[in-house]
Amino acid sequence: MKKSVVVVGYGGQGGWHANHALKSDVVTLKGIYDIKEERNQAARDAGIFVYDSFEAILADKDIDIVVCATPNDAHLDIVVRSLLSGKNVVCEKPVALSLEDFDAMCDAAKQAGKLFTVHQNRRWDVDFLAIKSIIESGAIGETINIESRVHGSRGIPSDWRCHKQYGGGMVLDWGVHLIDQMLQLIPEKITKVYCELNNITTDEVDDGMHLMLTFESGKRATVEVGTYNFIYMPRFYMQCKTGSTLIEDWQKKCKIAKMKAWNEKEVMPVQTAAGITKTMAPRDEITLDTYEIERPVSDVHDFYRNLVKAIDGVEAPIVKQAEVRRVLQVMLACFESHEKNQALIFPEGF
Repeated sequence: MKKSVVVVGYGGQGGWHANHALKSDVVTLKGIYDIKEERNQAARDAGIFVYDSFEAILADKDIDIVVCATPNDAHLDIVVRSLLSGKNVVCEKPVALSLEDFDAMCDAAKQAGKLFTVHQNRRWDVDFLAIKSIIESGAIGETINIESRVHGSRGIPSDWRCHKQYGGGMVLDWGVHLIDQMLQLIPEKITKVYCELNNITTDEVDDGMHLMLTFESGKRATVEVGTYNFIYMPRFYMQCKTGSTLIEDWQKKCKIAKMKAWNEKEVMPVQTAAGITKTMAPRDEITLDTYEIERPVSDVHDFYRNLVKAIDGVEAPIVKQAEVRRVLQVMLACFESHEKNQALIFPEGF
């Protein structure tokens, strides 16, 4: 039997949840609520039931799942009250603006005996899944360094995302996705965080970030978000012990260069502007194999399929609270590192 879902906040992401619930094989959309009447009317025009108030949602005993899709600063009250009213809760990300708020949400879930998870939807992005599959296959050896970038050229959208009081800025908007992906790709403790934030188009919140992470094994990761880039750098670049990987953007296939042999008998030097070089000479097909892999198959509905099974106790939730908390720790470290203009060292790791 399908679980009933109500979406609180019928904006861009709330509309995404509502539309997917309407097409889902495991949940059914019971209704929505938004504090803006024009958004409620948009739902009515689409044939969706609209609750009169958030309190009406709390009072409805037939709701299985509340999806919180409001601006970031409003999550705490909605999540806690929904849990304590007996609903399972999915919250959009970033789930909270402080560890204290997130821990309060987890405590409410434990007290109510209900499931609480976060919609880290970009775990289903095919570019991320391609990189993940290469790491898991061991095709080009152990990871050395991963670089993950998302670039745009239009600044921050002129909505709540450009205001600090609502939890705006690129660390919280896009960083939360890329950091979550990176911690899935390198599941080790973090020992160093260094972050620089940009304020090119606005002084109120960060409109770009450049984050460098060091992990306990020495692996490194770069996470970069830019909103003033008119030529984009690659979406992913990965160095491994026996090869490299490149994804130019999320619509392209993953390119792999796999080393077959380290030494060449004869290295032909190449001419540069200032002279010749053997060090930077390209490899030949004798020592290097280059190929592409197909884009992985992904189905975003798998989030809700897992959610329903997790509620029924059949599976563990894909997005776990400990993982969400760790992403939040990294984001908070980004702000601290930028403010202090220094790397933060964690000898024990986290």
